[in-house]
Amino acid sequence: MMRAPVAAPLLLALLMAGVVPVAVADAAQSGAPAAAPTAKTIADVTRGLQSQPGFIDVWRDSDKGRVLLSIGALEQPFLLASSLPYALGSNDVGLDRAQSGEMRMVHFEKHGSKLFLVQENTNYVANSADKDERAAVRESFSNSVLWSGEILASDKDRHLVDFSSFLLVDRHGIAARLADAKQGAYSVDPSRSAVLAAEAKAFPDNVELEVLLTFAGPGQAEFVRQVGADPASLSMRQRISMVRLPTADSWRPRVYHPYSGGFDASYFDFATPLASSIDVHWQVRHKLEKTDPSAAVSTVKKPIVYYVDRGAPEPVRSALIEGASWWASAFEKAGFKDAFRVELLPEGVDAQDIRYNVISWVHRATRGWSYGNALADPRTGQILRGAVTLGSQRVRQDILIAEALLAPYGKSSSADKHKLAEQMALARLRQLSAHEVGHTLGFAHNFAASRMGNGSVMDYPHPILKLNAQGEVDISNAYSVGVGPWDDYIVKYIYGDFGSGEQEQAALAKLRADARASGMLYSSDQDDRSPGASHPDGLLWDFGPDTLKTWDQLGAVRQRALQTFSVDVLPDARQIGQLEARLVPVYLLQRYQGEALARLIGGGDFDYTSAGDVKAGIAKAGIKTTPAEVQRQALNRLTDSLRAEYLALPANVLDILTPPAAGHERNREYFATGMGSVFDAISIAEAGAGQTAGFLLDPERINRVAWQHARDSKQPGVQEVLAQLLQKTWKRDGVPASVIGGEAVQLASNWVVADSLLRLLDSGKLHQQVAAEVRASARELAQWLQKNPGKGVTADSRKQAGEMIMAYLADPRTVKLHGAPPVPPGAPI
Repeated sequence: MMRAPVAAPLLLALLMAGVVPVAVADAAQSGAPAAAPTAKTIADVTRGLQSQPGFIDVWRDSDKGRVLLSIGALEQPFLLASSLPYALGSNDVGLDRAQSGEMRMVHFEKHGSKLFLVQENTNYVANSADKDERAAVRESFSNSVLWSGEILASDKDRHLVDFSSFLLVDRHGIAARLADAKQGAYSVDPSRSAVLAAEAKAFPDNVELEVLLTFAGPGQAEFVRQVGADPASLSMRQRISMVRLPTADSWRPRVYHPYSGGFDASYFDFATPLASSIDVHWQVRHKLEKTDPSAAVSTVKKPIVYYVDRGAPEPVRSALIEGASWWASAFEKAGFKDAFRVELLPEGVDAQDIRYNVISWVHRATRGWSYGNALADPRTGQILRGAVTLGSQRVRQDILIAEALLAPYGKSSSADKHKLAEQMALARLRQLSAHEVGHTLGFAHNFAASRMGNGSVMDYPHPILKLNAQGEVDISNAYSVGVGPWDDYIVKYIYGDFGSGEQEQAALAKLRADARASGMLYSSDQDDRSPGASHPDGLLWDFGPDTLKTWDQLGAVRQRALQTFSVDVLPDARQIGQLEARLVPVYLLQRYQGEALARLIGGGDFDYTSAGDVKAGIAKAGIKTTPAEVQRQALNRLTDSLRAEYLALPANVLDILTPPAAGHERNREYFATGMGSVFDAISIAEAGAGQTAGFLLDPERINRVAWQHARDSKQPGVQEVLAQLLQKTWKRDGVPASVIGGEAVQLASNWVVADSLLRLLDSGKLHQQVAAEVRASARELAQWLQKNPGKGVTADSRKQAGEMIMAYLADPRTVKLHGAPPVPPGAPI
C-alpha cells in the first residue's frame, strides 16, 4: 500500500476550505517541491536605520523606539554595567544621578532561532590551561540567563537582534532599592517607558544604550513624596554600558595584601595547587605603565585623567579640581611623572560614557553621603572607570557649622568671619574630592590615619577646632591641605613598578616594613563602624593623636560656642526657627569624640597583616589591650557627659530659641520635641544622654570589658563600669541651682540610662555570665532607689524606675522598653 505524501492532508484541508496558496498550487500542478522563503539579510532589516559601528554594531530605529544589535562574537565574554543619568534625588533611597551599578561579565549564546545573554559566574573559576579542568568548575556553578531575543536576520556568523526588551527591564535594581528604603512596591510601567534610540552610541571598545523607565507605585511613603513630581509615577533614565574586556597584554595583577590600604577583587580558583588557598585576591587598580620601565621616574603611556562635572558651579568647581589633583604628587613620588591629572569635562562629552573617569556634582533633597566607585574587571581587578558622586548639600552643612561656631552676623563681627566660614567649607570640599577619587583609584578608608595628623585623605576628618589666645573659637586651619604620608604609601604600594615575581614581593614587603616602622596605622570599615567597635585608633570624624586630649579640647570649644550662641549665627534673611538647627552641631560637637572615648573602654588594637609579616617581625599578631588607667580616664570623662552640668543649656540659648516660622517646619536637622512646635529642653538632654549610653552600653563592649577583667583583674570590670555610670546619674547628689532646669535635665538623662540598661539585658547578645553581672547591677540599683527615695519629682522617678527594673527582672514580658532617643544626624560632615 502506497503512503500519501506528508503534504497531502494539509493540501486537502486547504482545498476543502477553498484556500490554495499560490506556491502550493503551482507546486501541485508542476509536481515540483515548494521553494523555501528567501532569508532576510541584516542589510534588509536595517535599511533606512542610522548605523553606529563599534565594539558591537548598533542601529538606531527612532521611529519605532528600538535599538538593534549585530552580534558577531558568540561565547566571547564582555562586561556589562548600568548607571543612572537621571535619578531620584533622595539621599535616603540612594538612587543618585550618575550612580554606577554592578559590573558583570556576560556573553551571547545562540540556541535555535534566539540569542541568549548569559551572565557568567565569576565567583568560581579554574584558571587552568586544561579545558576539562575549566569545564568542571563551569559546570559546577550556575550561570544566569539575563535575556533572550529572536534573531531578526543573519549574515554568516553575525546575527541581528532587537535589544529593546533587555533595556526596558529594571537592570539597575531601582525597584529593589525603593522597597529596601520602605517606599513601597514599584515596578516598570511599559506604557510609560521608552528606548531612547537617539542616545545610542557605539565606539571601538564600548556601547552606550539608554532608556526612560517609569516606575508605578503607591506614592505614599515619605521619601518619594519628598522628591517626586508625582510620587506614584517615578521616571528615571537607565544607562547600559557594554564594554570590551581588557586584554592581558602588559597587565600584571598584583596580589592583594591586607596592609596595602586598598580594595581587592576576589574569587575562588579551584585550579590553585593543593597546598594553596583557593581564595584568590588581587589589588584593584588602574592600568599605569611607564614609557621607560628601567627609569626610577618616567612619564607614562597613558595617564589617569579625571573629569569634573560641568554642572559644578564656582568656587566649587575649582575646589573639586584642586583637591582631586593632590594625588598627582603621590604618583610622582611613586615614579610616575605626569601620570595623574584632573580637568573640566569638555563641553558636549557624555559624562556617563564608561570611558571617562568623572567627578559628578549631584543634588539631593537633603544632605547626604558622597561616594567613589571603581568599576573593575572581576578577573584581575583592573579599574576601567572611576565614578565619583559628590552630594552638593554637604558644603552647605560645613558653612552652617562654621557660622554656628563663629556667630559672624552680628553688627560687631568682622568681615573675616564671613570669609572663614566659606573657606572652611571649601577646604573640606577639596579634601572630600581627594577622598572619593581615592576610592576610585582603589584605596580603602584608613580611619586610624588621624593619629598621624594629616595622615591621609582616606580618613573621615573632623574640623580641627581650638580656642585662640583671646578665648575665641578658631577654625582657620580646620582641614589639612594635600595628601598625607599614608597616601604616598598606598599609591607606591598599589601602583609602583617593582618588576615581577620574587623581586616584586620583596620590594612590597620592604614597603610594608618601612611603613609600620614609621608608625603608620591602618584600620578600615569592617572594624570601625559598629557602635561596639574595639579598635581605639580606627575612628571616624576624630582628630589628634590623643583621644583624651582631643575630648578636652573640643569640650572647651563647645562650652565657648554655647556661651556665645546668639541670633548672630543666622544671616538676616533666615527665619528665626533655624537657630535650633544651628544649635544641633554645637550641642553635639563632641559626639564623635565621645565614641572615641568609648573605644578605649574594652578597647584593643591589632594589625591587618599576613602570617609571613608576623614571622618576619614586620607586624604583630593578637590584640593589644588598652591600658587600665587610660580606660578609667575615658570612663570618667564619658560618664561626666551624662550629668546635668554637661547636658543643660545656658540661659542665653534657651531664651532665644523660637519655633519654626510659618511656611517652614521641623525636619531631621532639628531636635525632637514633645512640646508641640516649641523647643524641648528635655528631648535635647535625652538625645545627648542617648549618644553616650548607646556607645557605653553596647553588648559587644560590655562582653569585652568582662573578658579583659577576667584575664587581668587590674582592668575595669563590668561592675566597675556600671557603678560609675550609675553614680554619675541615678545615685548622684543634687544638681547645683546654677544649672537651669538642672533636676529635670538630670532625670531625663537618668531615664535614658535606665532604659539603655534594660535594652542591654534584652539584646540577647551578652554572654550568660556577663548578663548575670548586669542583672545584679540593675537589681542593686532598684534596691538603692527604694532605700533612697529622694524628694519631689526625683522621688517620683526613683520610685517608678525601681518598680520598672524589678518588674523587668521578674518577667521581661511585663515591661515595654523604650527605644533609644532620636538624635539629629551628624555624619556626613
